[in-house]
Amino acid sequence: MALDILLLYGSYRQGRMGIRLADYMAAGFEALGHKAMLIDAKAVGLPMLDLRYSDYAPGEAPAAMAALADRLSAADAFVFVAGEYNRGMQPGLKNLVDHYLKEFDRRPAAIASYSAGRFAGVNSHADWTVTLSAMGMAVVPERLSVGQIGQALNEAAEPQGDGGAALERGFAGFAGNLIWWAQAAKAAR
Repeated sequence: MALDILLLYGSYRQGRMGIRLADYMAAGFEALGHKAMLIDAKAVGLPMLDLRYSDYAPGEAPAAMAALADRLSAADAFVFVAGEYNRGMQPGLKNLVDHYLKEFDRRPAAIASYSAGRFAGVNSHADWTVTLSAMGMAVVPERLSVGQIGQALNEAAEPQGDGGAALERGFAGFAGNLIWWAQAAKAAR
């Protein structure tokens, strides 16, 4: 059964490296026969959180916010491509997520963390696990963490070097785990 998987990404920095990981994973899920779509917080362009989507009266939310709410509600699973900023979450991704709540409920989430350094975004991964669980998502136990992202994936999102080889080895288990949880949750819904 083909799944609808959304990859959420939130860097606003110039020369964004994490987009390579998002593109790599979208291609990987598509190669496994699933629909994979990137939701780029910078491209969506929501304002800093003032009102959640649910705070608006029906039909009054900004168009981009309403369209994304519909897209989130239709998804079977989410992958959070989570960079680490100052040992914590990316503010752009957190802002995007905070506009919604029920749209994520009872769906699995997987976290793919990354950083420019050696620690591969593990602090961000820990923060996101707590947040996503509190929002009603089942966070899958399989992790995918990529250190030195600029060396692990080239500009075309192709794995290179030792880091790229480790990513390729880890992706199969990561994807398989998310797919299992997504199929189980979809059947239960």
